[in-house]
Amino acid sequence: MANTKEEIRKILDALPDDATWEDVQYSIYVRERVERGKAEAAEGKVIDQDQVETRMKRWLDE
Repeated sequence: MANTKEEIRKILDALPDDATWEDVQYSIYVRERVERGKAEAAEGKVIDQDQVETRMKRWLDE
């Protein structure tokens, strides 16, 4: 896997020339969250659909 600096360059290259600072920040944020999610899944830190529904029941029933 490429280092962080290389990954940032790839993100910047994928953005349009008129990208804003907010676009850059959001793209980096999304990438970081995806990577974190993949790492947590690899560590077994996931819950199944039934557990999600149980936890969310009070909001889903409203």
